[in-house]
Amino acid sequence: MQKITPFLWFDNNAEEAMNYYVSIFKNSKVVQSSRHGDAGKGPFMVGTFSLEGQEIMVLNGGPHYKLTPAFSVMVNCEDQEEVDYYWDKLTEGGTEVQCGWLTDKFGVSWQVVPKKFRELMGRGDAEKNNRMMQALYGMKKLIIADLQKAYDG
Repeated sequence: MQKITPFLWFDNNAEEAMNYYVSIFKNSKVVQSSRHGDAGKGPFMVGTFSLEGQEIMVLNGGPHYKLTPAFSVMVNCEDQEEVDYYWDKLTEGGTEVQCGWLTDKFGVSWQVVPKKFRELMGRGDAEKNNRMMQALYGMKKLIIADLQKAYDG
């Protein structure tokens, strides 16, 4: 059991969201689910799933609380092909936002970020980082070649 587990509150579609995420990520699985009622045959109540080794819990808690971009899930991608894959899957029925952020069809906010972006930012060259950030501000999905071009000047 991991020490810290993100917990997402949904109105009534937590099971659908959980199964959707598990269908997108290759190294994923439903770990546990519980249902209301006798013999666990009633409506879905709570579940745990694993995406790339990260467990996440979901709950059908009703309409009292809504998901916001104040909490997001970041997907670190190796290359543009992986960025494109996750971006395309997670924006189906959702909304492209800005700077690599999106909101999926269930209201969960995601950041789809290429490893190259973090590598370039980690070099600590303020002028180059600023140019790259200016390019990033004009993007929805992050394009590695365009970030690199802006960084290089």
